[in-house]
Amino acid sequence: MSGVEDGVVDGVPAPVLPVEGTVPKWLTGTLLRTGPATSPSAFRNWLGGPSALHRFGFGGGRVSYRTGLLDSRTTRRGHGRIDFAEFTVDPCLALFSRFFTRYRVTPNAAANVLSLADRQWARHETPIAVDFEPGVLDGVGISGGLDPVAPGARPHHAPLTGDVLDYVLSFGERSEYRVHRRRPGGRVRDLLVAIPTEHPGYLHSFAVTDRFVVLVEYPFVADPRHPLAPGRPFIANHRWRPDLGTRFIVVDQADGRIVADHRTEAFFAFHHINARDAGHRVVLDICTYANADAVNAPRPARWRGELPLALPTRYEIDLLGGVLHTRRLAAQAFELPRISYRAHNGGDYRFAYGVGVPGPRGADVFDRLVKLDVQSGETSIWHEPGGHPGEPVFVPSPTARHEDDGVLLSVVLDGRDGHAGMVVLDAHSFEELARVAVPHLGGTATVHTAAS
Repeated sequence: MSGVEDGVVDGVPAPVLPVEGTVPKWLTGTLLRTGPATSPSAFRNWLGGPSALHRFGFGGGRVSYRTGLLDSRTTRRGHGRIDFAEFTVDPCLALFSRFFTRYRVTPNAAANVLSLADRQWARHETPIAVDFEPGVLDGVGISGGLDPVAPGARPHHAPLTGDVLDYVLSFGERSEYRVHRRRPGGRVRDLLVAIPTEHPGYLHSFAVTDRFVVLVEYPFVADPRHPLAPGRPFIANHRWRPDLGTRFIVVDQADGRIVADHRTEAFFAFHHINARDAGHRVVLDICTYANADAVNAPRPARWRGELPLALPTRYEIDLLGGVLHTRRLAAQAFELPRISYRAHNGGDYRFAYGVGVPGPRGADVFDRLVKLDVQSGETSIWHEPGGHPGEPVFVPSPTARHEDDGVLLSVVLDGRDGHAGMVVLDAHSFEELARVAVPHLGGTATVHTAAS
């Protein structure tokens, strides 16, 4: 065990934590995780309690730590009319925000956790990527100005060009999905394509391949012909319409041409795992739910294990015939997927990492880390009784020769005493290399979000 001494996280003095085991000396950067701020009771009620941002700094085999309360306009707001930030909040954040983990190779003093392709760091109030046409919000009863429309929660880097790709739903009398492209080093987002939709749906993420952008429109949709519900979040206007099926849209990155637009059976998803080109097909792996109950169910049900969880599923889109083939990649529940992004996003890959529970309907919230071999369907599990791991982060070794040559990082919250710790796993063997204990929970500073 190493002693506690002065260290630095994001340029700020921070204590170095005791380490049991060995953290690779090549691991350098900052890991960010949101979580409960104060006590075991805060853990058990964290959907309504204060949040903290936990920062872990790595270097030379040592780990330093600093924490701060997340303070935002929403957390400070009194009772009254709903504001725009809350009106457009992304439901994925309500479900999974306490499990999000982000790693940055280069420490950055920015406090918020934002998203840009594979570099994603914490933001307390992330909006749905929607742009409302003039007049749509008349009479809705929201307060505050109309903030600039935000890109999708998970933009991508185009594998071959390095372009940053994102999308926005333009909601109005003639709704459409607008895919934008920003060239490397550029500051202007150019419109790549506008895709009309009669039934605009909630899309949290999308996928890219070397050649294409892939959007999946689930039948969890809002009707632009009906007035929006006053004083309620935008997502409350969505309804599950399985009769519509699920729509796959494939766009050519080169010229914005729609090369496929097909439907299959209804399902819902938050997160894509990865996609790749395969001749005249696009192979898409995604974490699928049977329906949108994960969004609609009341909060207490989420914590009683009464929600269906996502299963990793493969769809193959035939660009010539439009036929969709599907198969389960594994029977293990699988969410918050991560891959070796820089080397394999949009291309051929074998391994994905995520969180899961024992079965498709777990008795607890995510209690295990999962490594999925998408070729064989085999899974490796890391589990500790009472522990709730956050979204895993894969960091490749600087001398990596294989796809899973690196480490997996995850902050684990103990549901019994409310304490937090971090585990470092060998991504290849999925064995524990090191464990880092956090001596306490609680804010040493207040971190203001972008919505402050």
